[in-house]
Amino acid sequence: MHELFTFAGLISHNHSWIYLSHMLLVAMIVMIMANITIKSMRLVPVGVQNLMEAYLIGVLSMGRETIGKDDAKKYLPLVATLGLFVFFANLIGIIPGFEAPSSMLDFTLALAITIFVYYNYEGIKRNGFAKYFGHFSGPVWWLSWLMFPIEIISHISRIISLSFRLFGNIKGDDLFLAVVLMLAPWIAPLPAFALLAFSAILQAFIIMILTYVYLAGAVHISDSH
Repeated sequence: MHELFTFAGLISHNHSWIYLSHMLLVAMIVMIMANITIKSMRLVPVGVQNLMEAYLIGVLSMGRETIGKDDAKKYLPLVATLGLFVFFANLIGIIPGFEAPSSMLDFTLALAITIFVYYNYEGIKRNGFAKYFGHFSGPVWWLSWLMFPIEIISHISRIISLSFRLFGNIKGDDLFLAVVLMLAPWIAPLPAFALLAFSAILQAFIIMILTYVYLAGAVHISDSH
């Protein structure tokens, strides 16, 4: 992907600079959308407000099924922002002259670590340090010596799973699009654009639902486990 033209590459060919500039661009797009929505709010939503309200209702409905009504509302700002950020970080790579920040492992790893730290923090905050880490020992006390390290490894593996899933899918999409553009740059890429746009939505959805699932597992600890 280094040989492809990017607008940011006109300033510097340093790949870290290219990804950083695109990441900041994505953040700017999300903030502009939020600002437009707030400034043009109406009783009967139209335009961007209508789109954003439909999106937030969908995310909230997803959360209700996963973590419950009250907690879905509490974590809605986090999950909805993550979804928008990841979606545009995926989608921007489809546009000629841009690269998807989410096709860089540093980006996806930082995102995964942020989610990991946050849901563990919420679990400790809600249940207390002893109870939260105590449930890692499992329901049977005499198996705690085995269950505890397994649970720790399982939670740490979520960082690898989240980061490599997003990185692998988007990097693969970028490479696929690059090959299609080289072989048939006019008509053939049109179905590929639709497919990659769907993939961008799907990966954002996966990040959101997994964040809700991890939060649910952290804050809703039963007394028996």
